[in-house]
Formats: sequence, C-alpha cells, structure tokens
Amino acid sequence: MKTKVERAEFYRLTGVVLDLAVEAHDLLRGATRQEVPGVREDKEKYANATVTTITIFNAAGAQAMGKPQGTYITIDAPALRYENPPVHEEIASLLAQKLGVLLQKWQIGPSDPVLVVGLGNWEATPDSLGPKVVNQFTVTRHLLKFAPQNLPPGTRPVSALAPGVLGTTGIETAEILRGVVEKTRPRILIAIDALAAGDLGRIGSSIQITDTGINPGSGVGNKRTGINIETMGIPVIAIGIPTVVHAGVIIYEVLNQLQQAFPGTNINLDQIMAQNLARNVLAPFGGNLTVTPKEIDDLVHNLAWVIGNALNRTLHNTLLQAGAAVPLH
Repeated sequence: MKTKVERAEFYRLTGVVLDLAVEAHDLLRGATRQEVPGVREDKEKYANATVTTITIFNAAGAQAMGKPQGTYITIDAPALRYENPPVHEEIASLLAQKLGVLLQKWQIGPSDPVLVVGLGNWEATPDSLGPKVVNQFTVTRHLLKFAPQNLPPGTRPVSALAPGVLGTTGIETAEILRGVVEKTRPRILIAIDALAAGDLGRIGSSIQITDTGINPGSGVGNKRTGINIETMGIPVIAIGIPTVVHAGVIIYEVLNQLQQAFPGTNINLDQIMAQNLARNVLAPFGGNLTVTPKEIDDLVHNLAWVIGNALNRTLHNTLLQAGAAVPLH
C-alpha cells in the first residue's frame, strides 16, 4: 500500500466520498500520475495557513474530478484546532479576503442583498456548524426595513436562515430555499455546511470555499437536491469545514502505517481485500460509518466564530468603515 493508485481504489471500494476538491485533485493526479486536463492548481503560503485554489475550466476537468466547473479555494490552517484567538482572527481575515474574491467574480456589489444559510442539524454536533454560524454574524435586512435611520447609507441587506434537515422538517432543504429566494430576492446565497474529509489531519483545520454550490449530506452518503445556481436561480457560494471522516480512511491509514512499520509484511490492496475490510469492519453500520473527534464541541464553536467573523468583514464593510457597532442580532 504505497501508491495513491491503491488509495484511490480503496476509497472507491469502501464508499469514501471526498468533499474537498483539493483532496480529490491530489488523489486523481496521483492515480493518473499526470496533471489533470482542464484543472489548474495554485498555491499561496501565509504565516499560519496554506491556500490552494483548484480551478476546473471545462467539462473534461469536471468529469475527471467528479465536481462541477468552478473555483475551489481551500485554506489549510492546523492552528484552527487549538485555542489561539490571534490566529483565529488572522484566518477569519484571510477567509474574508477569499470570500470577497468570489463575490467580485460574480459582480456582487457592496450593497447587494445576500442570503446566508446554515445547513445541518442543530442536534448533531458534527453537523451543527452551519446553524451555529447563523448566530455569529450580523443580519440587517429587517433593520433596513424597520429602522433604516440607525444604519449608515449603503448598508448591505443580509438575511439568514437555518432550515434544518429533511429528517426533521420533511421538506427538502432546496425546496425551502427556493421559496425564500423567490420571496426575498437576494443577489447571491452563501451556504455553510460541515464536510467529510479524506485526511484525518483536515478535520477542523481546512476551510473550503467554492462558487459551485453544495450537495447537502453528500459526504456521509445522503443524496439530496443540490443547492446551486441551477436550482436556486442565483449564484451560490459554499463554505465548508470537515468535521467527520469516513471510517474507511482510518482503515486505510492503519494498514499503511502497518506496512511502514513492518516493511516485510506483504499487504496487497486488491478488490477482495477492500471488500472484506468493508464487510467485516463496517458491516454493523452498513459500510457507511463516519467518525468525529471527542473535542468536536469546542472545534465547532471556534470554527463557527471564525466563519461568522469573516462574514461580518466581507458583508458589512460599510458598517465597519463607518465605525458602527456590528451586533450579532
């Protein structure tokens, strides 16, 4: 188990889905041993973060990656996992900067209305990132309607919604959002959701921003209607952070470490082995088991603050420049 070809095959056979484009690109490039046609990767280094931008230019690149055409920006910041307020502030500023790039790409002006949606389940901690972000930034649409005199001219109308999940509401999230978009008419929708990682080290430390929208629940095997420009009628920017990892990833890493520790051990990854692993280890959960760290409560709390801070910086520049207070609600 030394090559990414084997890793890719293992993931395929054990049903591991990679939400992060940077992971899918790395795996695909390793499997083909060549650059992916129609896909470009750019990297930037910062003091406490590395930013990787994956751009999928055409249909060939989209088919190879298994993801829609568009821009995928990943901020890798391991310090996010620890209590370090100055670094969290720094990453929030970086996230705001990259979010601003995508808003400019879609020609969203400083006073254009924005709808922010926190996807996920309040009752499941690893899936509660989206709803918790809704409480971490300022909404202004109602203030502009009922008390405009209290806000400086040019303040952006921002509204927010945490629509819950299908199992609670009985309604597809995309259906709820279509109705809200039709009534409130935002220029763009920003969706926040928890993701599944293909690397344990990315849990709570990687932030993906993309202008291709999102498919809620895809990382844990739940197929739901996509939230994107096709279904919403307006551009959709998705912000996601991995909070879980598929158990198949852990199985692979254990076997890989075993081979490295005992080079003489003959472990050959083939279809039969992968199927047996999935059947024997993951059978009690139908082969679809996801794992999250025990510190997930603190992680989600800190990550929600970082995203909320970035949203305030990006969406409320007029308020900040005017020196106005930016209340949460």
